Amino acid sequence: MPYRITLIPGDGIGPEVAEATTRVLAATGVAIDWERAELTAAIMEQAGTSLPPHVLESLEKTGIGLKGPVTTPIGTGFKSVNVAIRKQLDLFANVRPVFTLPGLKTRFQDVNIDMVIFRENTEDLYSGLEHEVVKDVVESLKIITRHASMRIARYAFEYSRKNGRRKVTAVHKANIMKLSDGLFIRCCREVAAEYPEIAYNELIVDNASMQLVMRPESFDVLLLPNLYGDIVSDLAAGLVGGLGVVPGANMGENHAVFEAVHGSAPDIAGQGVANPTALMSSAILMLRHLGEGAAADRLQAAISATYREGKHLTRDVGGSGSTWEFTDAVISHL
Repeated sequence: MPYRITLIPGDGIGPEVAEATTRVLAATGVAIDWERAELTAAIMEQAGTSLPPHVLESLEKTGIGLKGPVTTPIGTGFKSVNVAIRKQLDLFANVRPVFTLPGLKTRFQDVNIDMVIFRENTEDLYSGLEHEVVKDVVESLKIITRHASMRIARYAFEYSRKNGRRKVTAVHKANIMKLSDGLFIRCCREVAAEYPEIAYNELIVDNASMQLVMRPESFDVLLLPNLYGDIVSDLAAGLVGGLGVVPGANMGENHAVFEAVHGSAPDIAGQGVANPTALMSSAILMLRHLGEGAAADRLQAAISATYREGKHLTRDVGGSGSTWEFTDAVISHL
């Protein structure tokens, strides 16, 4: 029986990288029956919401989604599609592996970076509780709960135990926000005590940011509340080549959505030059979630071989190849 999975191509370069990814997934031999759910800025405008019913219904039915980038208005308009999906499906864990790709030229190309970032996905300042107290004075509420903090901490430590990770670093600002970040860090300590075989340490978020760009190879697993996790995960992506090459997963108790974390890049849409690595790599996380570990390993090896070879890379990573040349190269290595 094929897996039934929701495909949200998105807009901008989304349909191109989604097509490239479904092609390489087909080449792995894993049978997937895609349920396509269109979601673009125009569709959101027409529906009057960032999460139209047909998208949510599909994800609730299949339980698994693969999502390309969707344009989000800045400062005005609808709220983020990603935030809406995470809240509606209670996708509490954002998981972002960040690792060095062979042959990819970066400032850290001679450093072996291999970390996994776990970001709490449902609360903090992303709760969206803000209002104008008086004219030109706006208040945003930062929500931290024991339930959410314990849940993301346990998810990170369980992942570390199952995957042989040796150290978890919790990132916070409890020296200033003693109640909210203080609660988060106390929960992390409580969970850490249940996993004595895994080293645990803590870093204040500004120090963690500095350490990441000075000694990125020293990090293994990072555990953060929502806002810090959003910022630090993008910072870490910059160490290995940018958002175009790192995967992302949003995990819940009953649902999972795997997505490219980069933007929709409307300026290059339709030109066939977009890099599909991020969505392909997110599909690898999806295969592992499905229990298709062998196919995931083969696809990861094929992407790595394509980068190591360096002949068909897209221009954002120093090559001149098209989306389809890169995709064909990955398939040939498969």
